[in-house]
Formats: sequence, C-alpha cells, structure tokens
Amino acid sequence: MIKVDVFTFNPFQENTYVLSNETGEAIIIDPGCYFSAEWDELKNALEANNLRVTQLLFTHCHLDHVFGSKWVAQHYQLVPGLHKEEEIIMTTASEVGARYGLTFDNYTGPFRFIQEGDTVTLGEDTLSVLFTPGHSPGSICFYDAQEGFVIGGDVLFKDSVGRTDLPGGSHEQLLSSIRTKLFPLPDNTIVYPGHGGPTTIGYEKKNNPFLS
Repeated sequence: MIKVDVFTFNPFQENTYVLSNETGEAIIIDPGCYFSAEWDELKNALEANNLRVTQLLFTHCHLDHVFGSKWVAQHYQLVPGLHKEEEIIMTTASEVGARYGLTFDNYTGPFRFIQEGDTVTLGEDTLSVLFTPGHSPGSICFYDAQEGFVIGGDVLFKDSVGRTDLPGGSHEQLLSSIRTKLFPLPDNTIVYPGHGGPTTIGYEKKNNPFLS
C-alpha cells in the first residue's frame, strides 16, 4: 500500500510528493525544494521514516518542479525519470529561473525517459504512466489504480486547470488530455496536484468551470 506525503516548497508553493510503502523504499516526484532549509526538511523527513529513495520522477519540468533536482539526484545517486518531450524544459530551467530572479544550480547528466504505458514499481505496488500534454509538452501523470489516486502535476487542479501560456503549452491539448486520460478514471480517484490541495475526478467532472 502506497503512502503519499506532500511537501510544499519554494516561492511558487509547489507540491513535492514522496511515495513510500512497507518495503522502506520511496519515490520523490517533482522536487521543488529551492532553499537549503527545504532540502533539509525533505531529507530529515525521509530519515525520520527510515526511507530509502530509489527513484526520482517528474510529472513535468517547469522550474518550480525541478529546483531540487540536482540536490536529490546527487544526494541519493539517482537518474531522473521524465518524458522525452520534457528534456529541453529541464535543461533550460535555470535560464528561466534567472529571469524570475531565482538562480539555482540545475541538474546536468543522463535521463531515464518514461512514456505512457510504462509502469513504475515500488515493491509490489505499481503506478501507470499517463501522457497528459497541454500544460507542458511532455506532462505525465502517475496513476495508482489499486489505491485510487493520481499524481497529476499541473494538469488538473480543484476548480481549475494548468496554465497553457508557457512555451509548448496548448489549452486545447490540455483539455483533451483531461477529458481522455483523467476523466475516464473512477470518480472517487484522488487527484494530487502540483499546487494546492487534492481533489477528486468526480468533483472536477461536476464542478470544474473549464470543463463544463
């Protein structure tokens, strides 16, 4: 059974997720830890729960989701997993950060590319990879059918959707991704977004003003 912990980091109030189970292994998704105190908060929480980080994954690679990528990759000796279409977003994130006055030392090194249909394993637990572009060209979500939740990045929020005015974004594509990849999931599926609190598929079907 997968346990989901959330840490809200950096000036953009981004949600970093840690998935763990009884094996003691853990997956970090979208490490947005920008300040050294945030690195320590994440590290201390992992150590307090005796968790061993075995994977580093990204729903997408906008700067607020990758601030801590180099630190996590080096500290836990991991190769980041992301969609191929996000490689250019990742490698240019520090340049974008400088425009916001948020300089950071970006990850450089090899990547592990993942795509729709792939399965992420954590012990005997599994998550399916869903391709959900629109907010970013290579946005993906991680869906746990058994536990009934999806780590959705910036695709779908409570009463809202991801912005599409950044390079590679497409509002039409985003809405299509939500309708064809997320809305077919069971209504009680919990959506853990990249910002803000969780919601459910059923709630968004009924209430999201962008998808009525």
